[in-house]
Amino acid sequence: MARKLIAGNWKMNGSLAFASELVGGLLSRLEQNSTAADFAVCPPAALLGQVTGLTKGTALAVGGQDCHANTSGAHTGDTSAELLKDLGCQYVLTGHSERRTDHGESSADVKAKSSAAIKAGLIPIICIGETEGQRVSGDTLKVVEQQVRESLPDEATSVNVVLAYEPVWAIGTGKTATPDDVAEVHNFIRGLLDRHFDEATDGKLKILYGGSVKPSNAAELLGVSNVDGALVGGASLKVEDFWAIGVR
Repeated sequence: MARKLIAGNWKMNGSLAFASELVGGLLSRLEQNSTAADFAVCPPAALLGQVTGLTKGTALAVGGQDCHANTSGAHTGDTSAELLKDLGCQYVLTGHSERRTDHGESSADVKAKSSAAIKAGLIPIICIGETEGQRVSGDTLKVVEQQVRESLPDEATSVNVVLAYEPVWAIGTGKTATPDDVAEVHNFIRGLLDRHFDEATDGKLKILYGGSVKPSNAAELLGVSNVDGALVGGASLKVEDFWAIGVR
């Protein structure tokens, strides 16, 4: 059975002292315990140098929270996938709902960034998910299919891409999709991949679930069919909570 991937998105949180303490706590646990999951942390860009320095040569992977579609140029405030790779990152988040909403990113933008990440040797964790209004109107699967089709790069395979289903209404709200809700969407995504993306039809492309994942609901959510891990927000900011999600 493939190992689950537990990725922590710190969002715009943390400090130098916080990063040292949290990463140190995770590393000590990884050194002492054999887990059933792989762990990754995605800190703010300003902390990436410190975090990759602390994790070099360890089992704890690091990811950026975003990247630009271009390799370089006049893009003040942006970070290229090549630079993330050079720093020691293995992953990068693309298409998170907060980027799509706060920065107006389209699925075409997400596809371009994800393609750039793959070319740089990173694994993009491509985020998709519906709003509460779209769910109430019965458009969840329609929205998810459109986002998958329009966000997944042509060169995507089960090796170089991870998907993360994060219903927007469950991010940071305390609301969590039921196991049945998650199963419906994840099974739908798996079928979509099998039907439309030839390079991903071996069933191994990881599909993470995100949206108020915490120790109290992690076992149930991670036990759902076609849930290959979790993208964790608030709970990833506490060593014990984050660790508990991936160790069962």
